[in-house]
Amino acid sequence: MPPPLTFVRAAETWVPSADGAQLVAAPNSFNARKRLEGLGRAAGFRRGEGLPGRAWEEGRPVLMRELDPAYFQRVAAAEEAGVSCAIAVPVFLNGMLKAVLVLFCGHVAERPNALELWHADAKLTSDMTLVDGAYGSGAQSFETASRATVLARGHGLPGMAWQHGEIQFVEDLSAAASQFARAEQAGAAGMQRGLAIPFGSRSEGGYVVALLAGAALPLALAVERWDPDSSKRKMSRTYAFSERHGGRSTAPAELALDVDGAIAAAYTTGVPAVSDNPANEPGPVAAMASAVGASAIVAIPIVWGGSLIRGVVTLYL
Repeated sequence: MPPPLTFVRAAETWVPSADGAQLVAAPNSFNARKRLEGLGRAAGFRRGEGLPGRAWEEGRPVLMRELDPAYFQRVAAAEEAGVSCAIAVPVFLNGMLKAVLVLFCGHVAERPNALELWHADAKLTSDMTLVDGAYGSGAQSFETASRATVLARGHGLPGMAWQHGEIQFVEDLSAAASQFARAEQAGAAGMQRGLAIPFGSRSEGGYVVALLAGAALPLALAVERWDPDSSKRKMSRTYAFSERHGGRSTAPAELALDVDGAIAAAYTTGVPAVSDNPANEPGPVAAMASAVGASAIVAIPIVWGGSLIRGVVTLYL
């Protein structure tokens, strides 16, 4: 039986090769869903080549609202798997490129959702504006509002993620006008959940990737936040939300950082990790994956100020 459908369909992680000449696939970086294995056939990317190579060259996230063969060489495999848009995000730590994370997303008719990229250049303005977005059917009014929206630092979902350098997750967008400037349009479009993830770049300012979706096509089967304790020897789950497992969870869970697993790897290395076999992950991760029917997890490090990894956001797919 195929896994339940989510807006984020798959992920892959690319890391610099030993000689720094190209990006190569990180271990376990492909096939966040088995149905997308055709996406994992590329051998590597040089600067400016393909979507990962373009993000590497430009030193910033690159959103592709439609799959463009000029920058994306695997259009046929992606479209067959239901992928309609993607974003490549370079991850920098201490001024060095650690990896490029690519998230593949897929629109479904009558289930509005959105993939957005927001940016603020601190040298030019204190406001954040939309770079681009990919919007599903039924979200035209929301798209129009988004393209006209200007967010002050600390305002709106992307603005809060930018200000605090933290992920922001809103469970009910339509009821969160104080946190989400486009609450009315989101409610009308049927988008309920919102996740904003801050990322750095090679230039000044900050970028935020926002994922917005409804309950019928959730952005992921579950979203978790994991934070290290003061000893940096273990991590605690500080937030969890799942459409398929009772909504928000406050059940405590811990992971030792010296145990193999995607979350520990993302935190200790700064490289986003993809696990295609969550049953082999440490106890609480395997338990969540089993509870929601996930076939993969994606662990994304949250980097603050370009040098400090504050925690890990985990998507269950």
